[in-house]
Amino acid sequence: MLDAFAVENDPGRSTLERYLGLYPEYAGELIDLSRELSREVFDDTAPLSDADQALIDAAWLQHSKAVPGATADPFAALTVDDWRTVAQRLDLPRQVVTALRERRISLASIPRRFLAMLAEAMRSSVAQLESSWGSAQLAGARSYKADDKPTAGEQVTFEEVLIDAGVPADKRARLLAEAD
Repeated sequence: MLDAFAVENDPGRSTLERYLGLYPEYAGELIDLSRELSREVFDDTAPLSDADQALIDAAWLQHSKAVPGATADPFAALTVDDWRTVAQRLDLPRQVVTALRERRISLASIPRRFLAMLAEAMRSSVAQLESSWGSAQLAGARSYKADDKPTAGEQVTFEEVLIDAGVPADKRARLLAEAD
């Protein structure tokens, strides 16, 4: 029916009204098609003038200033070797650093002193770490065959991760301390 309307000699108002009377259930589609067929085609292949290009450049510059810049994710910026270095500098097992990288640890459970040491080891700031903590995505490097869609796991406390990693009690107490 829409094809028949599209090939009419005169797809003007009278033809549209006739089709609307015959097929009222397709009123929305007929009106859309009528508008599309009556639309003027503008085919200008001439290059833009310098004035037009200047207007476009000025508008783009204004737009780019208005769009807030994305803050860099300090976790994404580090390579595998960088993460090894972070683990060595903090003297932590790799599984603890992996849990930090994947942000499986609740931010509220990490002592500020340790967070400052982590930020320094990552060549970042505490504020950057805190702001990127909530935006954790599933690790793209971990792609396994699964029956279900992967989901982010529940966050655990920093102390639980240290215990699971087998960090000795005295070292755990030192890492969990708020002051030196």
